[in-house]
Amino acid sequence: MSRVAKSSIIIPNNVAVDLSNYKITVNGPLGSLTRIIHVCVKILKKDGSLFFSHNHLSKSYGWMQAGTCRSLVHSMILGVTEGFIKQLNLFGVGYRVILENENILKLYLGFSHPVIYKIPQIVTVSIISQNEIVLKSIDKQLVGQVAANIRLYRVPEPYKGKGIRYLHEIIRIKEAKKK
Repeated sequence: MSRVAKSSIIIPNNVAVDLSNYKITVNGPLGSLTRIIHVCVKILKKDGSLFFSHNHLSKSYGWMQAGTCRSLVHSMILGVTEGFIKQLNLFGVGYRVILENENILKLYLGFSHPVIYKIPQIVTVSIISQNEIVLKSIDKQLVGQVAANIRLYRVPEPYKGKGIRYLHEIIRIKEAKKK
């Protein structure tokens, strides 16, 4: 049985939550997010709070889905009020990034050609320096997926640590082969 689903979510004053059939829409100061919820989950809105439970179709599976749904809705509420940020750092000689047209990243990562990455509309990108990328969005899943996609072009290697890292990520450096 999920204990996550048993805790309610208090809706902030500047957030509007709309429930219809199996669709939930959250509107806030930063934007609007919509998600389709699972059939086994029942959401009850009462006194400025959201309560999650199963709808008696499948008791154990319903509680699992209710916990997942509660976490997703909580992330949606945090997203439309505060937003989510991921920061990437480029480590390596000659590694740099350039932002073109506000939605195209040009990454120079030691290849013979620059890597072009198109950023989705909901995600905003800012370049702090030539080696630092900041991704901001109201959708937690999307900003994490964009950061992971960019990182896949050059995952940090374990001998020199060159590559694209998340902020505060620690790479364990291996010792070189000895003769």
